[in-house]
Amino acid sequence: MRILGIDTATPTASVALVEDGQLVVEDFSGRIKGWENSSAQTKGNHAEIILPLIRALLSQAGIALNDLSGIAVSIGPGSFTGLRIALATVKGIAYDSGLPVVGVSTLLANAARVNDADGVVCSLLDARKQEVYAALFRRSGESLNRLSPDAVMAIRLAIELILRAGAKHYVIIGNGAIAYKKLLLDSLGGSARISAGDEYKSVAAQVAELAWGRFLTATTDDLGALVPLYLRASEAESKRNFPL
Repeated sequence: MRILGIDTATPTASVALVEDGQLVVEDFSGRIKGWENSSAQTKGNHAEIILPLIRALLSQAGIALNDLSGIAVSIGPGSFTGLRIALATVKGIAYDSGLPVVGVSTLLANAARVNDADGVVCSLLDARKQEVYAALFRRSGESLNRLSPDAVMAIRLAIELILRAGAKHYVIIGNGAIAYKKLLLDSLGGSARISAGDEYKSVAAQVAELAWGRFLTATTDDLGALVPLYLRASEAESKRNFPL
């Protein structure tokens, strides 16, 4: 079984191919190793690069779209524009090819990347305006258990949430961890390890791996009902609803 994973909810778009539960190839830097002339090098927004990334990934793996068993996509929270791009891309491919689809929490996939430390993992994505998308998980060997739901909150509230977990050591991963690194370290001291995630698998790889079990049991998502997990109104919606 071959699963294509896609993520455009985070700042770096990524795609990955997982076969029989194992990562085959991924691209989360705009270029697949060995494909220096690939169109996947294209710079720009996620809308411009996601399809070239997918095409280059399948070429690198030596397979065609109809060789896939399904598509897994991160559904948020994260970039509003990125989420719309991912869902539109995946739905277009799925309706055309008939491939089943599974949506996966972006915060869960981001946290699942941490595979070298037991303890509390905080998945933290920058939501701007001094806010973050946050969720806590506990890693124990191969097991990753959720401690808090996906939520958007002020960074100081996120720090309070982390402290309430009462762990000796924390791994805080994501661009939110980098954006508020000084504040996090000042609050958590030596108990926290801050990571952008560069040393781990891509978010797309984890999306595909996390969705694996659902594809095996055929508990996939209804394409028509699959929507992004925004957690808050967009800036345009907020302005539209602001009382005059």
